[in-house]
Amino acid sequence: MSCSEDKLDVQSQVEDYVADVKKNPDFKMIDLKEFGKNLKFDIRYATKNNFTKTIIYPEAEAFARKPVAEALIKANDSLLKLGYRIKVFDAYRPYQATVKFYEVYPDTDFVADPKFGSRHNRGCAIDLTLVDAKTGLEIKMPTTYDDFTEKAHPDYVDLPEEIIKNRDLLIEVMTNFGFSVYPSEWWHFDYQGWERYPLMDLSFEELQKTKKLK
Repeated sequence: MSCSEDKLDVQSQVEDYVADVKKNPDFKMIDLKEFGKNLKFDIRYATKNNFTKTIIYPEAEAFARKPVAEALIKANDSLLKLGYRIKVFDAYRPYQATVKFYEVYPDTDFVADPKFGSRHNRGCAIDLTLVDAKTGLEIKMPTTYDDFTEKAHPDYVDLPEEIIKNRDLLIEVMTNFGFSVYPSEWWHFDYQGWERYPLMDLSFEELQKTKKLK
């Protein structure tokens, strides 16, 4: 356990997670790849194609709390009617991954401080973009994923009208379904009530073994 984790209440035992789910089914972590058949996925931290240039996740997995997963699907269904589809870059993030990110890039405008943890660690944040529903190609946005410049801010205006329109559509739809955009990242959305859920450091493999929980 790291020094940062010592100061936090980080759930690292499967038994504690299982107990939470039995008390309240909303705490269940849902496998988005199974649950969201119409979603697309590009789990960057399972590749070297990310800002750390190293593989952080051993598997390309995407989990989120039950209400988060349900709201994400509703948002995607709404976007499908407009000819778009959601592409997920990242969802639940084990706490130790947050520690690694901060070691690589200790700027809390873009990377969560391990002293406080991340909403990704709670299973309540999704990093995503839009793609064309037919071609699967990404829609033009202000920046690429994990761009640490001012252009990534959701209120940045020195952009072509088409790009602002695309970004604002994404933010509007996600907001309609209970998400809020992060102040410095147009792609990062936190779900309402995220503070109800504990920080976690369970691996994807451990979560896979608990998927049959009711």
